[in-house]
Parts: sequence; structure tokens; C-alpha cells
Amino acid sequence: VQLQACGGGLVQAGGSLRLSCAASGRTSSTYAMGWFRQAPGKEREFVTGISRSGGSTIYADSVKGRFTISRDNAKNTVYLQMNSLKPEDTAVYYCAARYGDSYLPSPSLYDYGYWGQGTQVTVSS
Repeated sequence: VQLQACGGGLVQAGGSLRLSCAASGRTSSTYAMGWFRQAPGKEREFVTGISRSGGSTIYADSVKGRFTISRDNAKNTVYLQMNSLKPEDTAVYYCAARYGDSYLPSPSLYDYGYWGQGTQVTVSS
């Protein structure tokens, strides 16, 4: 599967952005999906994940209540709605598809075998 993330940009603190991750090749509904982010000089970290059906989601504590992950399997697309953005949310955001037939998402990046190219999110104070 190939993943293409888009929707990043520059936004002021308190603003919102919506990221999209479009899958091609094998349909995205075959995979649990996740979003990760990597700030300069830092390790890539888990943000949120969603099960194959979309019925189960998990979030990093730092984004709970502000970010929402969703998916439209008919469109092979996963979304990340980001509200109340903070400067510390600034990073390159990556979408990823989990290895194998796992139904649920995982917070470990090592469980994901397919990655998009990343989209930059910059939040100004």
C-alpha cells in the first residue's frame, strides 16, 4: 500500500488543521492506521491510531480532547482533525499502516510497516 499525506501548513496557536492520508494499492480498510509526528531533533512519536473498521481509536495524552482521527474506507482515506493547536504540536506528521492483519492500532511505530512521506505542521505562537 502507498500512503500520501497532505493538509499541513502554518497556523496560529489555537487554530485548526485537517490532515488527510490517502491510500492506494491495497485498500486501507485492510489496515489499522496511525498518525505519528516528529519534531526537529526529537524522535518520532505516536499521536493517534484507528482500527480497521474505525470503531476503536487511541490517542497520546498530549493530544486527547484536541485531535480526532477518523477514516472513510470507501475513499481509502484517514483523517486527522487537529483543533486548539499549540506551538508544541509543530512537527512533520506521518500516517502509517500497521503490519499484517492486526485489527487494532498500536502506539508503537515498530508495528507499522507502511509510511507516508509526511506533511509539515507549523503552529506559531
